[in-house]
Amino acid sequence: MPSEKINEVFGQINPDLAEELQWNWEIWARDDQLPPASIDKIWRSWVFLGGRGAGKTRAGAEWVRQLALGKGIYEGKPCSPIALVGETLHDARAVMVEGQSGILNCHPPCERPVWEPSLRKLTWPNGSIAQIFSADDPNSLRGPQFAAAWCDELCKWHDGGQAWNMLQFGLRLGQNPQALVTTTPLSIPLLENLLADPATVTTHATTYDNQDNLAAGFLSYVLETYGNTRLGRQELKGEILKEDKNALWSLKQIDLLRVHKQPDFSRLIISVDPAVTSKKHSDKTGIIVAALGIDQCAYILADETVEQCHPTQWAEKLVHLYEYWKADCIICETNQGGDLIKSLLHQINPDLAVKNRHASQSKRLRAEPVAALYEQGKIFHCGVFEALETEMSSFTLGRNSIKSPDRLDALVWAVHELKLAHNCNPRVRKLN
Repeated sequence: MPSEKINEVFGQINPDLAEELQWNWEIWARDDQLPPASIDKIWRSWVFLGGRGAGKTRAGAEWVRQLALGKGIYEGKPCSPIALVGETLHDARAVMVEGQSGILNCHPPCERPVWEPSLRKLTWPNGSIAQIFSADDPNSLRGPQFAAAWCDELCKWHDGGQAWNMLQFGLRLGQNPQALVTTTPLSIPLLENLLADPATVTTHATTYDNQDNLAAGFLSYVLETYGNTRLGRQELKGEILKEDKNALWSLKQIDLLRVHKQPDFSRLIISVDPAVTSKKHSDKTGIIVAALGIDQCAYILADETVEQCHPTQWAEKLVHLYEYWKADCIICETNQGGDLIKSLLHQINPDLAVKNRHASQSKRLRAEPVAALYEQGKIFHCGVFEALETEMSSFTLGRNSIKSPDRLDALVWAVHELKLAHNCNPRVRKLN
């Protein structure tokens, strides 16, 4: 509901009701900010993964409020004591307790707990208590016992595994001790193991989901600066970016080779790694648009890969892309389909320039010199191609986690044609 409409509604209702509604979190919260109902699953850990400013802290503070006062899904069953674990004591106090979205500020005055900083303790009017702890001091979690815990920014904890383990030994009060983890995710074993636990439930939110509560200047700046980067995917979209240390490419490396202005170029091609069937479990047809810049660097312009598509359909798409980009030629791997593919394309457009390429080497051997060109800073991505870059960052020298890297195969063929075949057309062209 637009804010103007909300103000209009509140102006027409009883002031006492308006105040009650103002502090009713279940009315204002997004679904991802509310605790999973126990009726769906008896959970031990609720992991809220979110981008910066996605509303994770408010969700955590409101959950603690529901626990301590016996509200929401805990109606009539207050929960105490509660552990509040931050990266440091300063973080726990400044963010979780005293912060703008922290525990003190999410309570109406009549329900607000008493905060005793020297004791690191909150005490509610009904007697429920919560105490702050530092993940930097795991031993401080030895001894105390809890009915619930809120752990903030778990992925930043320096000795996260030890602190988390000590907390688990202390979660032993009540019928179903529970923990909420609010964090911007990182690909670390602690988080991955937690997410794999059958007793864990997960919700997810991005920075964009909470844009109505964020400064417009902040949002426009971070979107412009980080929106199309690996850091943006992690910090704004709240994605867990997994990488294989043995992969030929890393997402960090690709980010450093990302540009947003298409260059003048001397040659443009479309490369295709075709699937010859359109069955449900058939491979994708990898289609990459790439250009050779006048600086002699290669630029990846588009990933037009298609799935479960009949050969005539992807052939028609190739012809459309050829004409749209005014390409010099189409590079086509012919290990599957042979001359049939070239014939299929010429049935649609007899004037199409098509070069057949037969793979006599393994995917790994073809990919290695291309990866070397990336390391030398001679290949750039004009934009973000998430699916392609995921394949690249998963492709290793050994056994690969992806069955058939079709997008990557098409990219490798394109780079071989532009940079490794040494056949450059000297014409200078501009992309519109």
